[in-house]
Amino acid sequence: MPLIYIVDDEPHIRRLAAEALKDYGMDTETFANGTEFMAAVRHKVPDAAILDWMMPPPDGLELCRRLRQEAPTAQLPIIILTAKSDETDRVLGLELGADDYISKPFGVRELAARVRALLRRRSFGGSSDQVLLQSGGLTLDVKRRRVTKNGLVVDLTLREFDLLQLLMTYPGQVFSRDQLLDRVWKTNYFGDTRTVDVHVRYLRQKLEDHPEQPQLILTVRGVGYCFTDSPPSAP
Repeated sequence: MPLIYIVDDEPHIRRLAAEALKDYGMDTETFANGTEFMAAVRHKVPDAAILDWMMPPPDGLELCRRLRQEAPTAQLPIIILTAKSDETDRVLGLELGADDYISKPFGVRELAARVRALLRRRSFGGSSDQVLLQSGGLTLDVKRRRVTKNGLVVDLTLREFDLLQLLMTYPGQVFSRDQLLDRVWKTNYFGDTRTVDVHVRYLRQKLEDHPEQPQLILTVRGVGYCFTDSPPSAP
């Protein structure tokens, strides 16, 4: 039974989310603040976390940043839960490493579906039968869900890994932003194509020698993105 941690300073939100996930066969633990949550994570890492954005420090964004910086939780599936709905706010949450974003008020079935989708992605990864994908100094280990660049491990979030795996599986194939949303985030994702741009930008910052002049993940103007089919030689 997957264990989900829920952090929110509103008791009724914690209770609603916990009951919704339990109805769908998940175990939950709830926390009223980020300090209690981080202490629990250091004792036991959950299978996923739902973080409230707007609560007393450390808020959800700060928690997300901390989780991404620590090796045991670098790929922990994270959903940001918040009353904010502006696109700029949504992008900020994704830039800090969140895998998904749900606005309050939320539907309990939608919340459960989002969590289950993230857990499936973490368990089964992408659709490629290849165990290792190698190109341009990069090695993507599908089974271990690990990426290395010139032998050094690169920490990627759940979505970043899945997006890179899809692009590397089909080098030279151009994917539109809508296709990437459908293949990586699945059709249940209620985001927009700006989400794809954010994740591509972060991948470039982590993988490219010169992110402003990418050589691996290329932009096809007016269409979308592709992974180069003629990567630069590794040093």
